[in-house]
Amino acid sequence: MALDRDRYASDVRQSNEAHEQRLERRRRERAHHHEPSRRRHGGLSPLAAAAVAGGAMALSALLGRRYSPDRSHPGIERWYHELEKPSFTPPDPVFGAVWPALEVLLAAGGYRLLREPSSPDRDRALALWAVNVAMIPGWTKIFFGERSPAGGLAAAIAQLGAGLAYVETARRVDDVAAACGAPYAAWLAFANVLAEEVWRRNAGER
Repeated sequence: MALDRDRYASDVRQSNEAHEQRLERRRRERAHHHEPSRRRHGGLSPLAAAAVAGGAMALSALLGRRYSPDRSHPGIERWYHELEKPSFTPPDPVFGAVWPALEVLLAAGGYRLLREPSSPDRDRALALWAVNVAMIPGWTKIFFGERSPAGGLAAAIAQLGAGLAYVETARRVDDVAAACGAPYAAWLAFANVLAEEVWRRNAGER
């Protein structure tokens, strides 16, 4: 009789433990299921975030176009092509293909950050994102607009520092946003090598 009571009590305990485990598993599943919506709660709406990120990047590209070395700016185009450049300088079509792709990725990263709720890390990442967006036409103005290889090198160094800081800070908030910024930072590292060579080979230029 005592053995039966012990077995019954043991069965009840096991049943209760199994029930608690099922409840805990369901709670975790519900938490995981709703995590994206909670994480996004407090950020901009998808439409507003797309408008801000896309608008900022479009403005950046438009301002940069004012000093681009193409047929619409023959003086700048002539000056750029007369510079002595290293053999690893990409041809003009490569620049024309790479930068739009990098800008689209930056816009995607900015969109994701804007969708995040405000926090110290998110706000720092977003501020660095805005700095990098502004520095793109800023470098174009210094190097092409002012025709200054030395100024272009200094701006490229500052831009690389800002790009690396953005990727690192964005990583604390959203891995995808950081991944979208990584190709931009990698290209800036290459651009620094190129800018240093152009400056060195054209020391007499402004």
